[in-house]
Amino acid sequence: MLRTVLLTLLTLTIAIGGGAASVWLALGEGVGAVDVGGWTTFPDIATQDADPYSRARAARDGRLSLGHNEGLAFAAMRDSAGDALRRDCAYTVEGTMPAARLWTLYATDPQGTAVPTGTRRDNFLSSWAVLFLPDDSLAITVGTRPAPGNWLATSGSGPMRLVLTLYDTPLAGDAGLTDIVMPQVLKAGCDD
Repeated sequence: MLRTVLLTLLTLTIAIGGGAASVWLALGEGVGAVDVGGWTTFPDIATQDADPYSRARAARDGRLSLGHNEGLAFAAMRDSAGDALRRDCAYTVEGTMPAARLWTLYATDPQGTAVPTGTRRDNFLSSWAVLFLPDDSLAITVGTRPAPGNWLATSGSGPMRLVLTLYDTPLAGDAGLTDIVMPQVLKAGCDD
């Protein structure tokens, strides 16, 4: 009798635990995601074509997404070498930005809260306030220490991700996401 009860409890624990784990993994960064050069986006998240997992992820996070033709948000959680982004490291975001009327770049913690700068500076950069190089590319330093040129200030330690939002972009209308070139995120060094 006790053996039957224990086996039933073990079976229920495995079934409930396995089900919860599979839902957690499905709501992660996989289903509905498009990876472009180390940056991840969910192009269908605010459309009727969104899969149930993307809808559940949006509901869980409580975020409002841009409409299908309003723009796209890309997130980078790893640098170009594949290492996880950390707030106590400095990075250079370099290259050209995809076509957009306006773009913004900011750092968040893993839960999506903007990382404070620790200074009086804004916690984001936009295409209207950066210095472009002569070939229309750019280089943005992301880190805790001031840097010449374009500097996105961060503070603290722990994991982070970079969010690049493109507003009023032709990419929002399914115009070949996999064919675009995204800027690289290169590690410049870490505080030790």
